Amino acid sequence: MIRVLVVDDEHLVRSGLRLILEAASDLTVVGEAADGSAALAETRRLRPDVVLLDVRMPGTDGLTAAPELVALGVKVIMLTTFDRDEYVHRALRAGAVGFLLKDTPPRELAAAVRTVAAGNAMLAPTVTRRLIDSFAERGPARRDAARQRLGQLTDREREIVREVGRGLGNAEIARRLTMSEATVKAHVSRALAKLQVANRVQLAILVHDADLL
Repeated sequence: MIRVLVVDDEHLVRSGLRLILEAASDLTVVGEAADGSAALAETRRLRPDVVLLDVRMPGTDGLTAAPELVALGVKVIMLTTFDRDEYVHRALRAGAVGFLLKDTPPRELAAAVRTVAAGNAMLAPTVTRRLIDSFAERGPARRDAARQRLGQLTDREREIVREVGRGLGNAEIARRLTMSEATVKAHVSRALAKLQVANRVQLAILVHDADLL
């Protein structure tokens, strides 16, 4: 059973998300919170696997709470009403594993929680890639620094990391590069360790910063 904490300042939104998630047999909402401060307290108390975290809330907002929640060892998915929120990339850099729009269809919302709980990132949705493309801060200095970091990787690791930057999952990468999914997973794990990044989202942002796509 995947344990989820829902964080949003609107009670109706929290209730709607709870109904959607608990309609799935493998998901359970263990708690709710109305702002980032309460989310931190509830995360320490309830130890959820995944936190659905609203971006904009009175008091402590999602952007402020995201790094601390990630530090507690939970997977964080940002929730937003806006498909072009210029602040979401800050949460991605802080270790959040993606974000969803609040009008995401119920089946996709449940699938997203499963994906994140399994250790993967929410890079597949077009809106996520667009945000990374639009708002990741770039420039010659950032590009050169990113390319220098990626220079630590082997040719095969760089090839696979580039596909991660395109938003592909391990199975898709394996098919495209004609290798086993286990091999792809091993290469991704080594790349994460070498580059000292927390997850595939941060890895993809690094690829975008290096302008390798």
